[in-house]
Amino acid sequence: MTDSSHATACPPRAARTREATDRKIAQATLDILMSEGIGAMTIEEVSRRSGVAKTTIYRRYRNTDDLLRHLQIEAVSLPEFGQLETTREGLRTLLERVAASFNDEIGLKAVGVVLSTSNQAVHGLARQILDPAQQRFAQFIARGVESGAFRADVDARFLFGTTLGSMLAAKALAPDAAADWPERMTALLWPALER
Repeated sequence: MTDSSHATACPPRAARTREATDRKIAQATLDILMSEGIGAMTIEEVSRRSGVAKTTIYRRYRNTDDLLRHLQIEAVSLPEFGQLETTREGLRTLLERVAASFNDEIGLKAVGVVLSTSNQAVHGLARQILDPAQQRFAQFIARGVESGAFRADVDARFLFGTTLGSMLAAKALAPDAAADWPERMTALLWPALER
């Protein structure tokens, strides 16, 4: 490896330090939002929880609203569903994978936070998680409609919202039974989907 290719492959130390600091700020911000809500969100509290000096945070963001507007969170890592057959088994596998991806603490809590606040910045954060999941779900449904396996009048957006709500409720109200949620939800949805 030449010196120039090594320099391109490894970011400079300052960039790595900045990325690490940004991750600390983002994680502390999300922790506050998830555990205490938007009302507890202050630069001072982000500083305390992240270990990043207030001056450093203020150099990056004017205030908490600015911080929330610019906060980027990693989207829930959803597998592609393009290879799943549009069958009952394919639907169950899709629901299983969606549930597994939302098992991440931030994924579930972000959805909960968006349901409980009118803050647009927080809604934007949750959209970073929900939109990719909804798009992949809709693509699966569209493939089923195109192939003739699913009814043509399926409302994929409504179905996704219903599915997401059911998953959250199952995890909140019956965590011990949440493991069989994909199978139970498939049994409920399949008759409404199949042609």
